[in-house]
Amino acid sequence: MVSRFDEIIERRQTGAVKWDSRKEVFGTEDVLPLWVADMDFACPPEVVDAIVKKAQHPVYGYPKQPVELFEAIQGWLKRRFDAEVPKEWLGTIPGVVPGIRMAVETFTKPGDKIVIQTPVYPPFYSSVEDLGRHLIKNPLKENDGYYTMDFEDLERKIDAKTKMLILCHPHNPIGRVWTKEELMQLAEICRKHGVIIVSDEIHSDLVYEKGAHTPFYTLPEELSQQSISFIAGSKTFNLAGLFSSIVISNNTKILDEFKSTSAKFGLNSINLFGLEAMIAAYTHGDTWLDELLEYLKGNADYISNFLKTRIPEIKMRVPEATYLGWLDFRALNLSGQALRDFVIKEARLGLNDGDSFGVEGQGFQRINFACPRSILEEAMERLEAAVKKLQS
Repeated sequence: MVSRFDEIIERRQTGAVKWDSRKEVFGTEDVLPLWVADMDFACPPEVVDAIVKKAQHPVYGYPKQPVELFEAIQGWLKRRFDAEVPKEWLGTIPGVVPGIRMAVETFTKPGDKIVIQTPVYPPFYSSVEDLGRHLIKNPLKENDGYYTMDFEDLERKIDAKTKMLILCHPHNPIGRVWTKEELMQLAEICRKHGVIIVSDEIHSDLVYEKGAHTPFYTLPEELSQQSISFIAGSKTFNLAGLFSSIVISNNTKILDEFKSTSAKFGLNSINLFGLEAMIAAYTHGDTWLDELLEYLKGNADYISNFLKTRIPEIKMRVPEATYLGWLDFRALNLSGQALRDFVIKEARLGLNDGDSFGVEGQGFQRINFACPRSILEEAMERLEAAVKKLQS
C-alpha cells in the first residue's frame, strides 16, 4: 500500500539547510543528507491550508496570541497524554532552544553549575557554556545500545552550586522514552537539592508506544513544581522553520519569571504563521500523526533489520521515540575523522558525527530516517557497499 510519506518532494534549491548546505558541511553535494532533524515529508494539509489562508490577507502585522491557540494545545495534551493543563500553565517562545537559553538566563547566574545527561543534543552544551555557566556531565549508562540514567553519579556531582538540570525527554540522540519511575527518581534527587529541571519535550509526540511518554509537568506536584517544560510542533508536524514553541509549568512563579525574562530579550512573541500552523496542527493533526508514527517505526525497523542481516558490524537499537537512529560503528575500529571520512566519502551519506553529542558518542553516527523509504533503501545500500569495500 502506497503511503503519503512515500512521495519524494524536491527540497534542493529551496534554502533548506538539510539539502542546500551539503557542500559547506560535508565538502561535497554527493551525499544523501540524513542529518538535520527535520522531515522530508509534506506538512499536514490542514496546516498548509491554514498558512495559505493567512498569507492571502495582504497585511502581516503584529499578531496577538489568540485563545484558539491555547485551546488547541490544551485539547491536544488531553487527547494525546490525558493531561489536564490549565491555560495559566502555558506560554509561548520562538523555539525550544531559545526557551532553554531563557531558562538558563532566568533561573541561574554566571558560575552556577548546570547538569546535562550525555551523549545529548549539542545545543544543550552551548546553552550552558555560552551563557557563562559551568557544565556538569552526568553520562548515561549504556548496555548493548540501551541507555539508562546514572543516579548515583548524579548524586555525587550535585553540590551547592548546582542549580539546574536540562533533561532531554524523550532523549536525542539515543531515542529513550524515560519511564515515570525514572522521572520520579530524577525529580526526587533534584527536589532534595533544590535543582530546577528544564524538560525539553520537543519529541514527546513522536513516541511509538501509545501512552509511554509521561510529561514532566504531570508528575506529582511536589516533584513537578520545580520544573519548566517545552513542546513544539516543529518535529511533530515538520514546522521547524516557523520558530514557534510552547512553554509549560505548573508553578506560576517559575512561569512568570520565565515570561518576564523572555520579554526583556524580546522573545515573548511568536511568528504570525507559526500561530496559524500550531492551531491547525494541534486541532486536526491526530490522524496524520498516527500515520506518520507507523511509517517512521517501519523505517526504523527497516534499518535495524538491514543492519542485522547485511551489515552486522554496524548496530542500531530501534528507538522508542524520535525519527533519529543512533548507529554504532565501533566494530569497524575507525577513529573520529576516519569514521567521518568513511561515511562521507565512501558511503556518500550525510549523517551527524556522534562525538558532536559528547565524547560518549565517539564511534557513533546519528541518522535521520524521516524520509521516504526509497531514499532510506538507497542509503543502506550505499552503506553496505562501503563496508564491503572497507573489508576487501
